[in-house]
Amino acid sequence: MPLTRDEKRGFIGLAAAMLLLMTLVAWLNSDNKDDEEGYPSSYSAQRHGGKAAFLLLRQSGYPVERWEKPPMQLPEEATGITLILAGPESYPRPEEYTSIIRFLLHGGTVLVSGTFPEHFVPQASVDFGEMRVGHAECKPVALTHLTRGGSISQDGDRIWSRNGEAALAHFADKDQKPVVVSCAMGQGQVIWWASALPLTNAGIRDRGNLDLLLNSVGDSKRILWDEYYHQEHILTGGQRDNSAQMWALAQAAFLGLLVVLTFSRRSGPIVPLSQESRLSPLEFVETLGNVFQRARGTQVAVEIALNRLQQIAARRVGIRGTASPEEIVLAVTQHGIKLPPDVAALVRTSGDAAADPQLSEKRALEHVRALNEAMRLLDPPAARTTDRPTVRPTEERK
Repeated sequence: MPLTRDEKRGFIGLAAAMLLLMTLVAWLNSDNKDDEEGYPSSYSAQRHGGKAAFLLLRQSGYPVERWEKPPMQLPEEATGITLILAGPESYPRPEEYTSIIRFLLHGGTVLVSGTFPEHFVPQASVDFGEMRVGHAECKPVALTHLTRGGSISQDGDRIWSRNGEAALAHFADKDQKPVVVSCAMGQGQVIWWASALPLTNAGIRDRGNLDLLLNSVGDSKRILWDEYYHQEHILTGGQRDNSAQMWALAQAAFLGLLVVLTFSRRSGPIVPLSQESRLSPLEFVETLGNVFQRARGTQVAVEIALNRLQQIAARRVGIRGTASPEEIVLAVTQHGIKLPPDVAALVRTSGDAAADPQLSEKRALEHVRALNEAMRLLDPPAARTTDRPTVRPTEERK
């Protein structure tokens, strides 16, 4: 049963609604990373999120706040201010890198963890070491303000690789590779953790991890938990495209195009499809030509034209119907019909062409044209009318 116009519009509307719903779901899911365990954001309550540490600092009276602005807007007077870069998801641009250095030179503290610090602060160098599986214990290597809480836990495989007096190692893994390091930068200080595990929801419960976080922020008068280099910055800054979102938008655009094309075609005037008659002579010619082309029988066309010329020559000059092309040219010349030299040459060789299975289409066309020209000269339209018997008026009345 054919659908009515309203039913068709209903189906189109249903499909559009479903696609919009898919787009909305993909858009909402784009706010979460592909890793189901999360990342060290103060908004994330997942395993690797940092919401528990952020709320704990706030409820404990620490002046902590989320920082979602670019580094260019960091306070000019940075003394007593700590910037926490917990597992950043992207790297700073040159102007942002310069702003972080200025923040350090003016007395600020930068706690960077779970990434390569040289992208954010100078005088840093990190390399890959042995993989620390699970929550591997890392012990203090010096008595400092960061090691007051005892051993901590770390994961990943990053280690500090630059030795020198400027960097002070606080904790090391089982291979004695530094995993927590601090160094002075102008009036400020840089603190690097190999992993952000101590401040994550899963790692803050381990022994010594909370103490490391509290000792790192110390008595800061202001703590800025960076969210600019997490997913919010990536989506707004255009540094990474979400594939699900892009595919959903592409599908919506494709469906919209189909709706427009379908509606425009169905809303226009309906014109019956013109059908060519199967009795058309051109259809027979095209069909016959396709058969010859598929069979590669180009010589057949020459043979047909030659047979036609033999019949006309037998009727006009009185030679046998199986006369050779040479005999036809000779008989035509004797009867005073002058063939052009090129036409006569092609007619003489048309017998060989009709028997050549490797004859090319170009040569076959030349022979057929020459044979047709000879037929036209041999049997002009005026001669055809004179050959017809005339009926006198008196005979017609009888």
